Amino acid sequence: MASNEAKITIEGKEEVEVNYSQRAQWLRAAVLGANDGLVSTASLMMGVGAVKDDSKAMLISGFAGLVAGACSMAIGEFVSVYSQVDIEVAEKKRSKDTGGGGGGGGGVNEEQLPSPVQAAVASAMAFSVGAVVPLLAAGFITRHSVRLGVVAAAASLALVVFGWIGAVLGRAPVVRSGLRVLLGGWMAMALTFGLMKLFGSYTAL
Repeated sequence: MASNEAKITIEGKEEVEVNYSQRAQWLRAAVLGANDGLVSTASLMMGVGAVKDDSKAMLISGFAGLVAGACSMAIGEFVSVYSQVDIEVAEKKRSKDTGGGGGGGGGVNEEQLPSPVQAAVASAMAFSVGAVVPLLAAGFITRHSVRLGVVAAAASLALVVFGWIGAVLGRAPVVRSGLRVLLGGWMAMALTFGLMKLFGSYTAL
């Protein structure tokens, strides 16, 4: 039996083994995409809110950030994973050529390679899920100061949730991972808000 067969036998039945590396690829893309969508969109909306008290401007900027970010994440993930696939295929073919290539089991099994399309779709969808959180939080609030506070609070709660999910998937310490994600999100929102507030004050002179 060839050593590279990805099959297991359970109760006399042969079944294909789950490809955990491929699953990990799109799970990683999903978690990172959700975090990026949440932080970037919330920070963008907070930055616009620092210079304008118009709720429509915040929502339009947030929605534009959602669309642009989802497209950017999908394209970037597709190109990255496709490059990874090309490297793995070339490496396996090189190993086959240098190893003699005897028998029929030396071919490249495409099912065991990560899927660029799957990673791109997962990344774009997850980015959109994360970006929707601040959009929904701001969509029903008319008072400017309250709207900013609700966006920050909703983003903070979602950051804790995403940090917990990422820690569970990566088998990392939950508290430390969640706190790291939360502090990073706070820094991004505060920095964007502060710089835009400063910029607005400068242009008003």
